[in-house]
Amino acid sequence: MPLTIMLAFLMLTTTLQERYTGILNQKAPSLGVSQWHHLPDGKTGLDISDFKGKVVYLYCFQSWCPGCHSHGFPTLQKVMRHFEDDPEVAFVAVQTTFEGYSANGFKQAKDVAKKYDLHIPVGQSGDRESPSKLMRSYNTGGTPWTVLIDKDGIVRFNHYQVQPEDVIKMVELLKQRPTQKS
Repeated sequence: MPLTIMLAFLMLTTTLQERYTGILNQKAPSLGVSQWHHLPDGKTGLDISDFKGKVVYLYCFQSWCPGCHSHGFPTLQKVMRHFEDDPEVAFVAVQTTFEGYSANGFKQAKDVAKKYDLHIPVGQSGDRESPSKLMRSYNTGGTPWTVLIDKDGIVRFNHYQVQPEDVIKMVELLKQRPTQKS
């Protein structure tokens, strides 16, 4: 491979890695989601500030994403079962549509929630006219994407697939961390 092509490839992969590093160790921004299914206590909206003092597992998916169904949702379900009655842990799933708009709409997000028996907030972010605000603000690289946010609202994990056992360990560690005084 000629040197110029190799250098161009290295620059491209470095740029892609920088682009998809998420927002690790930064304050979690607003979710920017206006369509929700399964909101708690008759709420009409939901945002990251509603989870102060909790560890948040935010799962981003697309209805038509094979990896979401083969890995992401099974991981989410295992972690949810592990922390089922834990008041310190919250779960949110958001369909972050960036392609396949007719197959990745709010109706399909609700269908996915039913299929996986998700009784957690499930949102829709993004459509043909308006790209996903959540994807932009969290700098996600696609789906399935997992974000872990600590009790102080700081993003501690923001990346592609992760193994259930690893997520459980990370959440346990984040639960043990003392919250910062406001």
